[in-house]
Amino acid sequence: MRSIIRRRPGRVSTRTINKTPRRWNATEATYQPLRSILIANRGEIALRVGRTASAQGIRTTTLYTDPDRNSQHALSSPFAINLGSTDQYLNGAQIIELAKEHSIQAIHPGYGFLSENAGFAKACTEAGINFIGPPWKAIEAMGDKARSKEIMINAGVPCIPGYHGTEQNPKELEKEAEQIGYPVLLKAVKGGGGKGMRIVQSASEFQSQLDSAKSEARSSFGDDIMLVEKYITTPRHIEVQVFADKHGNCLALGERDCSIQRRHQKILEESPAPNLPEEIRQDLWEKARQAALAVGYEGAGTVEFIFDNDSGEFFFMEMNTRLQVEHPVTEMVTGLDLVAWQILVAEGKPLPLTQDEVEARIRERGHAIEARIYAEDPSMNFLPSTGKLLHLRTPAESESVRIDAGFVQGDEVSSHYDPMIAKLIVSCHDRKAALQKMEHALEEYEIAGPITNIDFVRRVVKSEDFIKGEVETGYIGKHNEELFGEEVVQPEVWMQAAVGLYEAELSKRRANPPSLPLQTVGFGNAPQPRQFHLAELSSDPQITPTPVSVLVLKTAPETYQLTLDGNTHTITSTYSQDDNTLRSFYRHSRVETRLIIFPPSISPIPTQVTLFQHGRIHRLQLVPPPFLAKALGQKDVANSVLAPMPCKVLRVEVESGAEVKKGQALVVVESMKMEMVIRSPSDGKVSRVVHGVGEICKAGTVLVEFEEGEEA
Repeated sequence: MRSIIRRRPGRVSTRTINKTPRRWNATEATYQPLRSILIANRGEIALRVGRTASAQGIRTTTLYTDPDRNSQHALSSPFAINLGSTDQYLNGAQIIELAKEHSIQAIHPGYGFLSENAGFAKACTEAGINFIGPPWKAIEAMGDKARSKEIMINAGVPCIPGYHGTEQNPKELEKEAEQIGYPVLLKAVKGGGGKGMRIVQSASEFQSQLDSAKSEARSSFGDDIMLVEKYITTPRHIEVQVFADKHGNCLALGERDCSIQRRHQKILEESPAPNLPEEIRQDLWEKARQAALAVGYEGAGTVEFIFDNDSGEFFFMEMNTRLQVEHPVTEMVTGLDLVAWQILVAEGKPLPLTQDEVEARIRERGHAIEARIYAEDPSMNFLPSTGKLLHLRTPAESESVRIDAGFVQGDEVSSHYDPMIAKLIVSCHDRKAALQKMEHALEEYEIAGPITNIDFVRRVVKSEDFIKGEVETGYIGKHNEELFGEEVVQPEVWMQAAVGLYEAELSKRRANPPSLPLQTVGFGNAPQPRQFHLAELSSDPQITPTPVSVLVLKTAPETYQLTLDGNTHTITSTYSQDDNTLRSFYRHSRVETRLIIFPPSISPIPTQVTLFQHGRIHRLQLVPPPFLAKALGQKDVANSVLAPMPCKVLRVEVESGAEVKKGQALVVVESMKMEMVIRSPSDGKVSRVVHGVGEICKAGTVLVEFEEGEEA
């Protein structure tokens, strides 16, 4: 038998229990069944909460803003309320009034937005609305990183050395950093999700990193108070899922390793954590329960630890007082529905399992791993990408393959909110088999429109050290060459794209005979050759693509003659318009490719061609000849620095006439709540700063112009 920690006033104690689940006892509390829930969130988490609540016969009401009026979560319930402008998901007072107006019993905040807002949780309680989450006092205690560490130290939970005081003078903070010893980590006290966080390697960069962290914290949380901690050089991010009820029961539902991160935000999460000694695993679970009980916790929470790969020690980092994005990993290895448990606790019922029973489930169910599918460009430091989902094809779902998504084909990924498209979760009897299943599922995942991280995640999953379980939060940086190395585009990719474009032009010609002579577009009564200039598509507006030319001639209904790099190939191909698949037979191989051409009606040329071939994604663009580019009105942006994404200008760091060095900050922009410094690509002299503070810019907009002749 194991021991389960129970809450007692002023101390943490244990009692021995047997494996019999606790039964409901009406004398312990008043059971309050929920009949209606308002989901105060958006996207996939709103859909996920709605599924469980609806399955229990609970009426769900969703919220949406103007940009979200056609989103999947807004359409998922017949009861949906428009909040108005983009920031209204944060308007707690309005949301509570709507709940009262519609006689809704409870609010589920999902994650992000209001989920860790103690003031909102308190206001719900005072309004007589059941907040499906922990007590507001627990949120308040854990939301303040300085205070939470004091509580953890008093509860016997190890914490990272650092400064958590109220003195915020930059010089004093720098002194604290020097006493702790570089490198240090700056963290916003009210922060989360990697925002308001910066690693400082030396004293020379402390003040600039502090300014950047404070600015991002103010933008994201309305608070720029910082703490300074020792930065562990080879850390792992391991978190424990805890659950507590109103009767003093607290369980650990296993741990998750979340070490694969970019910009301090997770990409891959898995459970159990690889290469973790069992005694450390059990100690992590025990300390997580102590942490939860120290603040009188109720409901779902995650206690996050930094594990030092060098020393084998672990330290409390923070507690997320909500459901985590990666909660499906825990659901896969326990067979539990954590949202159902949240509702159960909110209704006043006790947890239905003991710690022994939870551990038995974890031992039986093997391994699970989750990949976050983001609209972002890994080659551009994971710059968010936006646009319409022109094509979306997912792996087949099963008991061991799960997809939690907030988008369907045709939806728009906007710059207003987080760019996560979906979560792909797989499970199997062990880690090796789970990784193989994840790799296969990623090869089947197809998205055309915004650039995504699917290919990048696939590279991580195939990475040798990752397969060995040798992970740390700096994994991506330390495996930069392996994960970001350029792959040569094979000749069959260029040729398949050219044949697809040729067929698209033929199809348009048949549907809409041109007013100009047919020879003008390369077709006459006899087969005419057509030359296509193709280049790899980049989200970097500063890059001038280098085109590859492919000459195509259709010599028979299913036969093509292709000339590439001076070599001529004769192939047979069939094209299916039903699923946009081109099947071609080359001399030594058969190649099947799905092509998505946008815009589908060529007027006068398509701009993008996305190919899915051999489990890879290739994004190409059709490059017009110089004379046609000018006729189409394409501007020369030489000597200009362009906006890499839709953004808002936060700060301008240079003036007209200023001499700048390569790497010097020019402007600071914000997109999707992420702050980015736009730096000079070379030495030069600024001719004009085009946009000022507060202005909204589209991707590709000129931000700064350099004087003629400067290499910008």
